[in-house]
Amino acid sequence: MYLIVLTVHVLTLTVFVGTALMLDLRLLGLTMTRVPASEVIARLLPWTTAGFLVMMTSGALLFYAAPMLRYQNVFFRLKMVALVLAALNVWVFRSTVYRRIAEWDLDPVPPRRARVAGGVSLALWAILITLGRMIPYQLYWFDCSRQPQSAIVNALSGCIADSRERAPLRIE
Repeated sequence: MYLIVLTVHVLTLTVFVGTALMLDLRLLGLTMTRVPASEVIARLLPWTTAGFLVMMTSGALLFYAAPMLRYQNVFFRLKMVALVLAALNVWVFRSTVYRRIAEWDLDPVPPRRARVAGGVSLALWAILITLGRMIPYQLYWFDCSRQPQSAIVNALSGCIADSRERAPLRIE
């Protein structure tokens, strides 16, 4: 079942990121410049929203499969921070720049704030995808029992140093 949920997560990630990429490229003024921004948003937003909802649901199920293992993963934690920043970016865009879309809807290059929102979105989703791919490698790179690590790596990885042993222990 885990592999099915993981497959759904990856497939809906492609739907979400693909449509978000098109929206962000329009906000940057790099594609579909002859089409009003409001029309691009209206046509792609339902697909983006559906992809996001299924992606979040499948992601929550993946987390539920091994919550302590995921929580102790530094890449997972960073991914969640990036996800909050991406949501904050969308909220700021929708509550500021998007409210004035009638003023810049037909402009081939949107205003600076819209371009910044699109660029930040692209960067955050690239970071999110990279961090998501790094999650499985935590066990090999930051294993508490395999190698001595610096105090900061131990703290970020959820490891604690035991004075009786040389290798740090993972907090469970």
